[in-house]
Amino acid sequence: MKFSVFTVMAPDTTPKELVSLLKETGYDGVEWRFKETPEYLKLEEPSYWGNNLCTISPSINDEELSDLAAYTKEKGIEITSVTPYLTAGDLESTEQVLRVAKKLGASTIRVGVPKYDRSENYNDLFNLAVSYLGNVEEMCKRYNIKGLVETHHMTITPSASLAHRLVSQFDPNHIGVLYDPGNMVHEGYENYRMGMELLGPYLAHVHIKNAIWQVTKENEDGTTDWEVKWAPIEKGAVDWRQVFQDLKAVGYDGYVGMEDFSNVYPTKESLKHNKEWVKKLLNAELV
Repeated sequence: MKFSVFTVMAPDTTPKELVSLLKETGYDGVEWRFKETPEYLKLEEPSYWGNNLCTISPSINDEELSDLAAYTKEKGIEITSVTPYLTAGDLESTEQVLRVAKKLGASTIRVGVPKYDRSENYNDLFNLAVSYLGNVEEMCKRYNIKGLVETHHMTITPSASLAHRLVSQFDPNHIGVLYDPGNMVHEGYENYRMGMELLGPYLAHVHIKNAIWQVTKENEDGTTDWEVKWAPIEKGAVDWRQVFQDLKAVGYDGYVGMEDFSNVYPTKESLKHNKEWVKKLLNAELV
């Protein structure tokens, strides 16, 4: 397996600083966070989803893209993905991401999936997603870049089976699934191997992070309130030993991308710790 990093987890580093860190810590690839940062957020301290310094802006110009691509190639790091926050149905923004990904030499992008918050019927949202992906598939074919649907809580694809239901009518050469067990702690847990077997050729990428359920309140009526908190990859609810056994069983040998939100270590230490822990786990499984 090869190791990449989704740059959302490195908010206090610039893109070039991160590329150098990836080279130093032995990573193979990078997944660029792609999102505009409002001016008011730039006044804040760096954070994952706020003032994230390791983000490519949609306003980036061709010269800047060329410079970043050249620097990344010079360091021997593959650009595996441009990862935006697209709205399902927004074809104009989707094609903009594809254009940027093509210029950077990325092989995948993350595509939009409708959110699910009980305000709209799932079936209507599913039909919207199918229509959108039908157009995205054609665009991905033209650009020779695969569009990935992520298993993500609070969307219509929180689990492998619901992601498969959406993507199964499309060509796995152009549309695939980003499998994220950490997100499935929040919502969408299924037996890992069963989900991987179901996804089959649509299993295109895996994100590594972890989370845990914690009690937040004991209520007077005897009930208990719970919520999910991000955790270090070795200490959360995801059994990564089992996940890697299952990935091996289904023949997956692609990229696994770090996306640690636990905030336990500074960025450089987090990159080093996570890779060393996963490699140790993989080596143990291969004995």
